[in-house]
Amino acid sequence: MSTNRLFLISALLLIGALVLYGYYGATPRPPHQRPPGATSPLGRRVVKTDRAWRDQLSRAQYAVMWGGETEWPNSSALTTEHRAGTYHCAGCHNPLFSSATKFESHTGWPSFYAAIVDNAVYTEPDGNRTEVRCAVCDAHLGHVFNDGPDPTGLRYCLNGDALTFALATKK
Repeated sequence: MSTNRLFLISALLLIGALVLYGYYGATPRPPHQRPPGATSPLGRRVVKTDRAWRDQLSRAQYAVMWGGETEWPNSSALTTEHRAGTYHCAGCHNPLFSSATKFESHTGWPSFYAAIVDNAVYTEPDGNRTEVRCAVCDAHLGHVFNDGPDPTGLRYCLNGDALTFALATKK
């Protein structure tokens, strides 16, 4: 009887630990409460469990995209990337920004003045700043400020950890 009790206690502790660390019973992340009227390109949506995001992304990417953290300035190679291409969401690969709209903001983060299409990203209030999120998977990308260059006057200041870069193909 004592062996059965020890087995039961061990099993309960193991299940509790697995639930605590998200290995068992993980449910899809609830969709982020996006602003009314926010859409994504072609209505595309990507929803994954927290465990799936952790498995797919590096620790730094997860901390930025799902923990809302900010990488250190000048820590991303994408800050000084100058080749022609497209910047995508590191989570769902949604095309976000073109290198044609990238500019040197001297802030330490990749900066753009316009998204590749209007609904590639959406924004929402974040204290005294405006947060930028991917319109397809709702990942945190960075912030947007009103001190950018013409023609928009915007500076999308993004975390390189939230982005991937694809070179433009030659025709």
